[in-house]
Amino acid sequence: MESTPITPERLRVAFTPESFAIIGASDKSNFSRLVHANLVAAGHEARTFLINPRSPEVHGRETHPTCASVGMSIDLAFVMVPASAAAQALRDAAGAGAKGVLVLSSGFAETGTQGQQRQRELCTVAEELGVVLIGPNVLGYVDVAAGIPAMALANPPQKPGNVALISQSGASCAAMKDFAALSGVGLSHVFTVGNEAMVTVGHLIDYLVEDDQVEAIAVFMEGIRQPEVFASAARRAAKAGKAVVVLKAGKSELAARSATAHTGALVGDNRVVDAVFARLGVIRVDTVEDMLVTAGFAAHTGPLERTGLGIVSISGGACDIIADLAHDAGVRIPELAEGTVREIAAAMPSYGHVQNPLDVTGAAIIDPRLFRTAVAAVGNDPEVGAVLVVNSLPLGDTGEDFYGQSLVDAIGAGLNGSKAPGSYLTQVTQPIGATARKSMGRGGVPHVIPGLRLGVDAFARVAHWSQRRARIGETDEAHDVVTRTADSASLSEVGARNLVESAGVPVVPAVHVHSATAAAEAVRQFGCPVAMKIVSADIAHKSDLGCVRLGVTEADADRVYSEILAAAAQPAANGAILDGVLVSPMRSGGIELLVGVTRDQDWGLMLAVALGGVLVEVLDDVALAPLPVTKDEARSLLESLRGAALLHGVRGGTPVDLDALAEVVHSVGCLAEELEPNLDSLEVNPLRVDGSTIEALDALVVWRDAN
Repeated sequence: MESTPITPERLRVAFTPESFAIIGASDKSNFSRLVHANLVAAGHEARTFLINPRSPEVHGRETHPTCASVGMSIDLAFVMVPASAAAQALRDAAGAGAKGVLVLSSGFAETGTQGQQRQRELCTVAEELGVVLIGPNVLGYVDVAAGIPAMALANPPQKPGNVALISQSGASCAAMKDFAALSGVGLSHVFTVGNEAMVTVGHLIDYLVEDDQVEAIAVFMEGIRQPEVFASAARRAAKAGKAVVVLKAGKSELAARSATAHTGALVGDNRVVDAVFARLGVIRVDTVEDMLVTAGFAAHTGPLERTGLGIVSISGGACDIIADLAHDAGVRIPELAEGTVREIAAAMPSYGHVQNPLDVTGAAIIDPRLFRTAVAAVGNDPEVGAVLVVNSLPLGDTGEDFYGQSLVDAIGAGLNGSKAPGSYLTQVTQPIGATARKSMGRGGVPHVIPGLRLGVDAFARVAHWSQRRARIGETDEAHDVVTRTADSASLSEVGARNLVESAGVPVVPAVHVHSATAAAEAVRQFGCPVAMKIVSADIAHKSDLGCVRLGVTEADADRVYSEILAAAAQPAANGAILDGVLVSPMRSGGIELLVGVTRDQDWGLMLAVALGGVLVEVLDDVALAPLPVTKDEARSLLESLRGAALLHGVRGGTPVDLDALAEVVHSVGCLAEELEPNLDSLEVNPLRVDGSTIEALDALVVWRDAN
C-alpha cells in the first residue's frame, strides 16, 4: 500500500496529546518508571493509564489489561513490550483512538535481517491504522512549553527555551540535554528518533520550523534517511531564518563512488555530506558542545546582517586570545568607525586604547558605566554584526549575590542598547548555574556563551550561515537542461574527448591512428615531441599498464606504437578491445586540475574540482558541490581549494583566467546533467591551465549500466 505522507499537520496531532497509555508498564522497567514519573510530575497522572494484563498494580497504581479496556480515548501510547508483540500493541492503541505511538522497544532493524523484516511489518501496521509511529528504539520526546515530558529520561527540561534538540541516539540525548542545561542553552523540545522507521529527522525539522517557539534546531545523527525529505526541510528552515546545526557522526571514508574514475576515490561519504549541507544551509559541527552552543547563539541572534565581530573585554589577555581564535576561524574583526572611536574615547581613561577587540581596562571596575558605553557603541558600529562581551560569572550555586553584579548590570544595559545582537562571554568553559542565571536575569543579559573558543567558533558558523542562507534554493531551482541521447556503450578516450568538446570544453589537439606509419606522420605534423596513449574503452587508467608514453619523437614513433599495443595486450588488461593510439602534442608548464562528476546514491550527481592531475589523489585537494552548479559557484569551488594561490600566480607564475576556467568547470557540470540519468561518472583529468590557455588532456565517461 502507498504510504501516507508525514506532514507537520499529522505530527501536530500526534504531538499534542491529552491522554497517555504505557503499554507494557512494569515496575521492573526503568523506561516505564521514568516515563510514568515524568508524566505524573507534569500533572498528567489522572490521564496516564498503565497497560499490563499480568500485573494488577504497577508504580503503585491500578493497571488495565488493554487500551480498549480503559474506557476512554488514548491520544499517545508508549510501547514497551517485546518486539514480537509490538504490532499487536499498535492495534490496541489505535483501537483506543491513539494518533501517535512511541515504540521504545528494541529488536528491530538494528538487530539484522529478521529485525528489519519485523520493522517493515510494524510500519505496515501503522500505515494501515493511520498511526504516526516514532521509533522503534526511541526514548520519547519532550515539548517543554506544552508541559509534555513524554520521555524515558530523568530530569527533562522544564523552562522553555528556543532551541529544539533531535537525536538519533537515546543514550547520547541524555548527555546533550544535560550539557544544554549547564551551558545556558534553553531547549524548547527534545526528540529521539531511534530507527526512523516512519518519522525521520527531516520530518521533525519540517514540523519544528513551523513552531514559533523554535528559533534553531540542533541535530545529532548517524545517517540521513529519506534525503529528499531532509533537504526540503533544511531549505525551509534556512529560508525561515532558523539555523539547523548538525553533528553527524561517521567522517571516515567508507566508500568511493566509482572504482573506475579518480573522482569517486576523492569524493567519499564525508565530503558529500559537507557539500550537501553547504548547499542546504546546514551548519555542520564536530562536537556536542559546538552543536548546542552554536544553535543557542543562532537562536539568539537569528541571521546576522553583517559579518564583522565586535569584542569588548575586561581582560586584555582575552582580547589577544580572541584575535588569534578569530584568525583561525576566518572571522573578520573590523576596525571601528571614527564615530564609534570618538564615543568610546570620551569615556575611556587616558591610558586606554580604543580598538577592536576593545579592552575597557580596570577603569570599568571603578566606573561600570564605561562597560555600558563601550558595549553599546561597539554593537552599534556599522561593520559589526554581533558583539561578544568578556567578563566573569559566578561558579557554583552559592545562593549569594554575585560580587561583580554592577558589571553584569552595565553589560546587560550595553547589550540592550546595541543594534547588533550580543552575548556575554566567559573566559573559560564553565557551568552556567542558578547563581549565574540569577545574576544575568537581574542585569538583563539576554544570552551567555561559556568559553572564548565556543563563542568565536559559534559566531564564525552563524556568520557564514547568514551569508549563505540568502542563496539557499537558487541553484536548485528548475533550469533548462537539454537531455542528450548518448550510446550507453563504454566510450574510449576518443569518444569521451568528442563528448566533452561538444559541450564547450577545449581539448588538446590529437590524431587517432591505427598504424606505426600513421603515428610517425602525426608526430611529423605536430612538429614536436608528443604523448601517445592507447585507445580502448576497456582501459581506464592507461598509465598503470604502461600504455601512455610521453616525449615521443618522430624517430621513435613507430617503435613506441608497437610497444603500447603490446602493453595493452598483457594479461592485466583483461582482454581489452583495442582501437589504435591517440597522438597529441606534449604540453609543459601550467597547472593540472581534475574536473569530475560522480554519482552519489542518495544525493545524485556531485561535481568535484581538484588540484594535481595525475597526482590528484596524493594531494587530496578537492572541492565539491551537488549539481547543478552555476558559473559563480564553479569559481567559488576553485577559490576554495587549499592550493588556490597557484591559480593566482605565485612566485612569478602566470595567473589563471579564473572566469574562463569557471566557465569550463560549469560546462562539465552541464554536460553531466544532460547525460542524466545514464551517467555514473564523467572526468576531465588532467585539465591543463596556463594563463588563459585551458585544455583537457584526457577524458573518461562511465555509464551506470557499465558498472
